[in-house]
Amino acid sequence: MSGRLEGRHALITGAAGGIGLAVTQAYLAEGARCTATDLAQRPSGELGALIDRHVDRLQYIACDVSDTGQIDVVVASAQTRFGPIDVLFNNAAIFDLAPLLESDEAMYDRLFAVNVRGMFFVMQKVLAQMVVQPEPSRRRASVINLASQAGRRGEALVAHYCATKAAVVSYTQSAALAMAPHGVRVNAIAPGVIDTPMWRQVDALFARYEGLRPGEKKAAVGKAVPLGYMGRPEQVAGAAVFLASDDASYVTAQTLNVDGGNVMS
Repeated sequence: MSGRLEGRHALITGAAGGIGLAVTQAYLAEGARCTATDLAQRPSGELGALIDRHVDRLQYIACDVSDTGQIDVVVASAQTRFGPIDVLFNNAAIFDLAPLLESDEAMYDRLFAVNVRGMFFVMQKVLAQMVVQPEPSRRRASVINLASQAGRRGEALVAHYCATKAAVVSYTQSAALAMAPHGVRVNAIAPGVIDTPMWRQVDALFARYEGLRPGEKKAAVGKAVPLGYMGRPEQVAGAAVFLASDDASYVTAQTLNVDGGNVMS
């Protein structure tokens, strides 16, 4: 690695697995100090092992981003340990689907509480501490929200999730314009179909509602990608490193598709 994030402090939400874990690993490899958050009270698995290896540069704080009080605690605790936050990878999200006429208020509320309200208030509270930093720190501050190719178009079974990710794209654009006078950049990444543990849940839901065999949906969506396969979390992490680094110093208000060609823009 090239040390592109040397000396920077990154906050990563939804860091326990999949894309969030891959981004945490990539940021550490590029020299960043990292505060990782997720729902579990204690980190385990790969994230726990990563903390053991990088105890001087990686801390974990449990957080439910749908609770704004917990977000306040995370932002304050992160700064106490590692100083001002220079990079936010705003990744925490949940997934669910159902036929449009069968989806209920509980599903709607749950998805919007995490994917929209949680995303927005994490971004807002981190931006609030970014804009009061001295000029050199502000000019290297970067927020990266995780959108999705689902936010680029509707899907019959996935109406609420698609709408939440479309909101991420819109909030990213608005926040980028609001922060531009401060020199703080705000962008998003829209992954396509990425082979993460969450796909077990996604595949099972599609199997239920589309009458498919287990694994059939996952295989089909991978083959349908123009590049011919599902992406890997580390491929999204590469884009997250770029947007956090000085290499992207003139990039803001953009949503970068990392999807093997599924969406052309």
